[in-house]
Amino acid sequence: MLLAIIPLSIATIVKEEVGNLEGETTSVIRGQLVSSLQILRQFFGLLSPPPAAVHLANTAARKAAVVLSNLKNGRENMYTSFKDSPSIKAVGNMLHLIVEACITRNLIDTSAYFWPGYVVPLKESSPVQESPWPSLVEGSPLIELKDALMVTPASSVAELEKLYSFAVSGSPEEKLAASKILCGASLLRGWNIQEHVVQMVLKLLSTFLPLDSGPEGRYVQHMPMLHALVSGISSIDTVHILSMYGLVPEVASMLMPLCEIFGSLPPSDHRSCKFEEASVYSVFSCAFLSLLRLWKFHRPPIENALSRRGVSVWSELHLDFLLLLRNSHSSLKNLSKVTQSSIFELDTPFQKPVYIDSFPKLRAWYFQNQACIASTLSSACSRTTVLHVANMILKIICHNKVPKGGALSVNTQSTANSSTSSSPAGAQEDMCQWPTLPAWEILEAVPFVLEAVLTSCAHGRLSSRDLVTGLRDLAGFLPASLAAIVSYFSAEVTRGIWKPVMLNGMDWPSPAATLPVVESETKEVLAFAGVHINICPRPRFVMPMLPLPIAALISLSITVKMDEFSHLHGIIGQGIEICTTSSSWPTAQIIGALWSQKVRRWHDFIILACSQSPFTRDNTAVAQLIRSCFSSFIGPLVDGRSCFAANRGVANLLGQTFDEKAHRLAVAPGFLYMRSCRLFPNNSFVCEEILEVVVERAHALANACSSDRPARLRSDSLPLSAASSLVEQIASLAATMLCHAGGVNLICLLYEQIMPTLLLSGGKAKLGSAGQVCSIIEGFTLAHVLLVSGASIWGVGETSPAYTSIYTSKRQRVVDRHLEFMTRVMEGNIVLGCGDTTWRSYVVCFVNLLVNFVPTWIPEVKLKTLQKLASGLQKWHEGDLALSLLERGGAKTVTSVVESLL
Repeated sequence: MLLAIIPLSIATIVKEEVGNLEGETTSVIRGQLVSSLQILRQFFGLLSPPPAAVHLANTAARKAAVVLSNLKNGRENMYTSFKDSPSIKAVGNMLHLIVEACITRNLIDTSAYFWPGYVVPLKESSPVQESPWPSLVEGSPLIELKDALMVTPASSVAELEKLYSFAVSGSPEEKLAASKILCGASLLRGWNIQEHVVQMVLKLLSTFLPLDSGPEGRYVQHMPMLHALVSGISSIDTVHILSMYGLVPEVASMLMPLCEIFGSLPPSDHRSCKFEEASVYSVFSCAFLSLLRLWKFHRPPIENALSRRGVSVWSELHLDFLLLLRNSHSSLKNLSKVTQSSIFELDTPFQKPVYIDSFPKLRAWYFQNQACIASTLSSACSRTTVLHVANMILKIICHNKVPKGGALSVNTQSTANSSTSSSPAGAQEDMCQWPTLPAWEILEAVPFVLEAVLTSCAHGRLSSRDLVTGLRDLAGFLPASLAAIVSYFSAEVTRGIWKPVMLNGMDWPSPAATLPVVESETKEVLAFAGVHINICPRPRFVMPMLPLPIAALISLSITVKMDEFSHLHGIIGQGIEICTTSSSWPTAQIIGALWSQKVRRWHDFIILACSQSPFTRDNTAVAQLIRSCFSSFIGPLVDGRSCFAANRGVANLLGQTFDEKAHRLAVAPGFLYMRSCRLFPNNSFVCEEILEVVVERAHALANACSSDRPARLRSDSLPLSAASSLVEQIASLAATMLCHAGGVNLICLLYEQIMPTLLLSGGKAKLGSAGQVCSIIEGFTLAHVLLVSGASIWGVGETSPAYTSIYTSKRQRVVDRHLEFMTRVMEGNIVLGCGDTTWRSYVVCFVNLLVNFVPTWIPEVKLKTLQKLASGLQKWHEGDLALSLLERGGAKTVTSVVESLL
């Protein structure tokens, strides 16, 4: 995905620069890009391609080798196809893929093929596998090439356009095949043309959007093609791709009408749904689960907050938030130049605003789902028809499974007293066939079914095996019901009213066989990342237990067939994550042990997921991980001094590629931090801890620069120039960690509260109390952290109306308040807890960074604030800096500049 996104981002920057250039001026950014790519060749160890990309890297290198060979042989057409040069082979790496991605988007030209050492010939290798796409362009039948095209990404837009013509005007069989091919390897691994594939897939999907309340028959007629497209965009990899392109709101708005339409159609028979077959239920389930995955996936990092008791507090975005985003994107495209760089454009009729009220069935389900999460069903009022459907489902999934008291049913008289009652066996209707009802009616009744079976299992009227079997039958009949199952069970876990069940291997699956291994390896992973905590507080002799809803959900997840799991993983996985973080005691290792028994090839992934669980409730673990990140990137601290380490920097912080042959999983601290930072229980604590480590590092640098040592020992002192470079590295790491953990909200808090509080109180390290050199470096480092954090979130300029409307107002308020705080201290209205040297170094460095690196921030500051700040700097004999600050304040500061010069 990065091979597609980063070149597109660079292309946007280059396009903006070219638009501002005059005459024949050469693009500076293009030259810097070429220089950067040439420097990248020096990092050979980091350029090894992953196994899945080796063939593509070799193909990219071979393309350059063919050009050089043709030039050497004097051929007129240097860019001949591979077929004309079958004997030429070359070894490729990630650099070749990056260069090809840049050439495809016209960022650089093919002169890169002539860089020294770019082409490395390969003398012996296996025969080169030819791409089937040229055969398609030349006229070969699509159906014959279908299997090969699905697993081979296209290499050019011309090849995609040929395939798209089949999807638009081909026979029904060709349309279906073209839809599947577009959602195959070209979408997932076609880095050079991925944005074009995304555009074609979404345009095909948009052709089925209802412009009016026309007949529903046309949707049934195109059901196979719709099924192929919706299934193709439902994988987790595709969700990430859509998110990287910023298309989650647009895709969600396309899925909503499909959910509304197919959820209102009754199925053609009583059979259970199969994902691989096109049917009313399968199209609805694919669209509905994909919509929920996009909805849950699209959330800011700060949103998933955890309370101090470890209970998940989901400040969840409303479903119509995606539609509001989509409508705002559409309006901004119409008002700005963003349209020129947008990869996805709909026809004019589809650019109108869309609202949740346009989908009454979806809206009704959403509000019912929110009500079930907020309170128990006993307080929910429902129609008799819904309870009747719930009884029909209960009779099917619990038929011959209740030994005493008759069949289960939902009490239609009063849901406040009991959720279940007995119905005489003679009153039961046909219990062998599922009802042929629209999907929305089934989903509306599912929560009542779940409450009935869960309550019956808790009271011993329904066995655990029958409970799980019934849930599996329900999910098999209508896969979309899995969303209601996960939502209901997750909500019940947060209530804490269900007793735990013993995982003894009889009533419930036992994790005993793999639990010690999972716990041991999780502890090893944490220790490798520098975190040493106790992850299993329970005694070894105590049998593992889980709350009933978690046990039921886990048992259901490990009984789902693997061929169906790819469609359901996103929904089940998120439900398990919520349950894990919401439970009152650690459950991640137990869940991981159960899952490792089902899918052994996921062992490393399960261990990594278990390694994240301690950070959901333990601030000590978070603090250790933060310190380990700094030690791995900069070097350890010994006796208050930084020690040189051979293995440090980005490679040591984030780690190399995982070794598939290694017996144990080794995870670098930076990688574990990025995986876990969204689960941290208290982001304010994270920010304060990072700043505390930054101050400690500043003290270590000051000690390394200190001249208070004998003359014969001063030769190993750190030069101030080297200390300045290390300060920038410390600030970059701290800013990156802050942005990952809390996003915009945490950076605003840093500017408005946390940094002023640290300066006012002096912090735990008592800023400014360790000597003049130490105080200067303290202020210098904190100023860098603050500005780099803000620049990472808000950017350094204004490039579009979208940027202006979303970020500038918040940045203007936050930066202005922080500078106003500075002026009040300089005027003597506030007494600081830090030393004067630290304060002066902090202010001078921050203003200097403002002037030189983010001058576009300065005109947004109030005139009075700028004048007071400049006046304070002049009193410190920083007249040049004060003048530079006023010069960049815009037209409003012209008078102040003239007065300062006079």
